[in-house]
Amino acid sequence: MRIFTNPDQSGHNPRDEFYRGQRVPCFENPTRADHVLQALSAAGGAVAVPTHDSAAALAQVHAPRYLAFLQDAWRQWLALDAANANVQPFPSVWPVRTLRSDVEPANFIARLGLYSMDNGTPLAAGTWAAAKGGADAAASAAQALLAGERAAFCATRPPGHHAGPDFMGGYCFLNNAAVAAQALRLGGAQRVAVLDVDYHHGNGTQAIFYDRADVLFVSLHGDPLTEYPFYLGHANETGAGEGAGFNLNLPLPAGTGAAAWLDALEVACQCVAAHRADALVVSLGLDTFGGDPIGGFGLQQGEFARLGARLRRLGLPTAFVLEGGYASAELGHNACHVLEGFEAA
Repeated sequence: MRIFTNPDQSGHNPRDEFYRGQRVPCFENPTRADHVLQALSAAGGAVAVPTHDSAAALAQVHAPRYLAFLQDAWRQWLALDAANANVQPFPSVWPVRTLRSDVEPANFIARLGLYSMDNGTPLAAGTWAAAKGGADAAASAAQALLAGERAAFCATRPPGHHAGPDFMGGYCFLNNAAVAAQALRLGGAQRVAVLDVDYHHGNGTQAIFYDRADVLFVSLHGDPLTEYPFYLGHANETGAGEGAGFNLNLPLPAGTGAAAWLDALEVACQCVAAHRADALVVSLGLDTFGGDPIGGFGLQQGEFARLGARLRRLGLPTAFVLEGGYASAELGHNACHVLEGFEAA
């Protein structure tokens, strides 16, 4: 299996984030991708740098003014004060109900709030390059499938599935899974399915494709009544307009065990099969692992292998895109178990 990495991923390395009201070291950090690449390389994976530009797909899944802000945000932050090179910017105000979001404020922190869904997604000097490199890896994986390969894996960070059409959040800036799906559509795939197995609902991916019938979105995740992102991911969100019926959420309570999770996976896979997709994108969040510090399920290595095996039986060209998973030392091994299950004869 071709494994696409991101040469610029380590440039996104903020020192800390806000978690439960406290400033803590970032859970999402460069060691995550390092552990995955080390494990996949040791298992014989063929690691490659991105081969395709994601610009065309990005322009169709994210708003132009959001992309422009994100690309230039760090320069704007430094332009306020050169000393900001050593200061992380955080949003402190957001355009919630009754406030306008159509006018971009002149104040930088207000602009940051306009394009953020939380204050736990810190910017750093290399954020744009890292995010763009991840999107390029996703587009490259899509092109590999279009060229006839059975599967490809994006071992990149930061993750992407919480990034919506015009906002960042949940450590995500550009939506890699959406980029892969859109690149597949641009390359000729008539129907694409996105299956999100991260512990946290892929609210950004849902938002991007919610009114489209050409991209099915299916997610099994922690119940948003108690789990991030809280405000999306309920079972009654089934799509709108042309996309009605093309969005399936399978929320599960925190503490759900392997048996119930695998039952939900079966429902998800049956939905993907019914869609008669030409290709599958898997938002591979591994924070369902029992030892994850911010997950709430209890999957172990055997369940990850069973996940891969079930996806194999769908018989679709498949792009795996790394999302969450914050037990860094185990992350690479868990990714390997998914891919081993997928590639088993």
